[in-house]
Amino acid sequence: MTFEEARAQFPVFERYAYLNAGTNGPLARATVDAMLAQERADLEQGRGGPAYFERALELREVVRGKLAAAVGVEAESLSLATSTTNGCNIVLGGLGLRPEDEVVTTDGEHFGLLGALAVSPARVRVAPVRELPPEESFEALRREVTPRTRLLALSHVCWMTGNRVPVVELREATGLPVLVDGAQSVGAVPVDAGAVDYYAFSCQKWLCGPDATGALVVRDPDSLRVAAPSYLSQASYEPTGAFTPRPGAARYDSNWTPVPSLAGLDAALDLAPEWRFERAAENAARCRELLAERVEFVTAPAQGTLVTFRFEGDSSELVRRLYEQGVIVRDVPGTGWVRVSCGWWTSDEDLERLVSSV
Repeated sequence: MTFEEARAQFPVFERYAYLNAGTNGPLARATVDAMLAQERADLEQGRGGPAYFERALELREVVRGKLAAAVGVEAESLSLATSTTNGCNIVLGGLGLRPEDEVVTTDGEHFGLLGALAVSPARVRVAPVRELPPEESFEALRREVTPRTRLLALSHVCWMTGNRVPVVELREATGLPVLVDGAQSVGAVPVDAGAVDYYAFSCQKWLCGPDATGALVVRDPDSLRVAAPSYLSQASYEPTGAFTPRPGAARYDSNWTPVPSLAGLDAALDLAPEWRFERAAENAARCRELLAERVEFVTAPAQGTLVTFRFEGDSSELVRRLYEQGVIVRDVPGTGWVRVSCGWWTSDEDLERLVSSV
């Protein structure tokens, strides 16, 4: 598949320089067609009967397998979730943390992770890495580790700065379990989720799936109790509510994913070309090259697919003005930073439209 053929799958590019997959990725025709076809079937044939549930359950496992392959793990290690936030809450709720325990995180995390940390009983230690070059983040994080540390909770790619965090290296150096927020990595850069203990990610961002879809990789399901069971968590149960968990990470499946969403996600996962990571990295580098004489970068070179820069004026006003000119980016609240998401689908024309409007 050529770049032009792959890009043509997304109608939004006919109108906008769409540079905000870090929030929501573009939807392809095939994704929406699959969702509409399932919605039509549900309308005309109903949402019940053996054939309907057989189709739904089979589709869950097809999607589980495709998501697992996308992050380099076996399907038995992956739970279907609604979002990165949902995955983080599953882990923090299931670890059995106590008030004397500590969790180390950074000052560049999304509330989807921070909120789950805040309501856990553990003490949260925050490493100030947001303003540091990425090569200095390892030592800054390791300095926060104490004998009471039970968990490292970190983004793989920071949603604010676009810089990578050395999650695997920290696990190897400390021997501590690691919970990774993979919202800005899965679908954007190559990922081996099995290299850490817990890896939560969204599917509506870089995987271009429907809203409210996500996943959680749990390397060792016995390390985590089921703290918020759904009907899908159990292989069998008693009138008292006592239950036998399903094998593997499927016991953490948090809800009944709407079948149209499963159909759309199934289609979306088939669309990304083999050269997606190389092309996305090239686009991020090209974005930096074009903006270099106009802005001061927050993002270090050769990180992920986010390029964040400082803006001396009102960054939210700049984002609104860019939108009016057909360029979609976002600001990082409270920082004066503007974030550009460079996907494999991004064209030189998209980037030139951005640069001409900044």
